[in-house]
Amino acid sequence: MMDEELAGETLNLEVEINSFNQLTNLANQAVSLGLILGHGYHGGKYEILHSKKALLMSTVEAQSYLQELIQKNGG
Repeated sequence: MMDEELAGETLNLEVEINSFNQLTNLANQAVSLGLILGHGYHGGKYEILHSKKALLMSTVEAQSYLQELIQKNGG
């Protein structure tokens, strides 16, 4: 049973790392395209910086937001 629990924890960690990497790549792409000024974690939320505002959201919301922003702006 311990091996199954460890395998499950390892898989969960890999999924979290992949999700984090995908979010970081999307945010970096948005910065490169000039769509946002910056990004990162702030107070347990993901922060996306625009020229006149800062958005705080969950990582899932941030990933969706960035994907949509990039698609709408030819990325």
